[in-house]
Amino acid sequence: MNDSLLALTSSPIVEAVLDIDCDMPPATNLAALEPTATRVFGDQYPTAKTQIAQETQIESRGQEFPRVTTTHGLAALQFFSDDDKQLVQLRLQGYSFNRLTPYSSLDDYLPEIERTWRLFLTLAAPIKVSRIRLRYINRLLLPLTEGKVGLDEFLRLGPRLPDDATLVFSSFFNQHVLSEPVTGNVVKVIMASQLPENHALPLILDIEAERPCAIEPNDWTKIAQRIDSLRALKNLVFRKSLTEPCLNRYRQ
Repeated sequence: MNDSLLALTSSPIVEAVLDIDCDMPPATNLAALEPTATRVFGDQYPTAKTQIAQETQIESRGQEFPRVTTTHGLAALQFFSDDDKQLVQLRLQGYSFNRLTPYSSLDDYLPEIERTWRLFLTLAAPIKVSRIRLRYINRLLLPLTEGKVGLDEFLRLGPRLPDDATLVFSSFFNQHVLSEPVTGNVVKVIMASQLPENHALPLILDIEAERPCAIEPNDWTKIAQRIDSLRALKNLVFRKSLTEPCLNRYRQ
């Protein structure tokens, strides 16, 4: 099921992320790749940034004070489009493509994903694709009536009160991890409330579908098939988590 079958004219997606994790050559050095990567991606992604990872280790030795060791390292090279709405990342674990709102359809971005993926191959020479992950963060605004919202009117999947006569939600955070045995795909679903704003309750619906694999990096056809399989699962979870009245708010 592709994005268009949901028939949403106003997308609640605030960020979509595609991660293609890879087995990388042992000698991969992002700092050494940075000058060439900046030149290769610079035409379409002129703003370059780096992401630093920090790791802290605590070692306990009997009665001695624990020994704390902190290390820093370059985790990713990030390249942003002129409007900061699109981002390509070269990570120690592989490749990522991020798209912020406004978001149309994955079909619109796949040609650019393939193009930048092939640039990543020439730069980093990954050995094998080991995992593909597709994540969509949605922010839905549920209307409040006298400061309250009937969640069952908008949500099929979500929190339930143990006693709706005496209790009301102050906030909620729900997480589910589901598997799809036929495909081997796994999906993590997070549903969380935010503070009310403008007579509405913001609801975060975070859907992350992934699948381990062992694909040759230059086999884009197979990579694209896996992405489409994850998208179908993501769309199914999105559609089945919300009621028709809720979906209709984004079809107008």
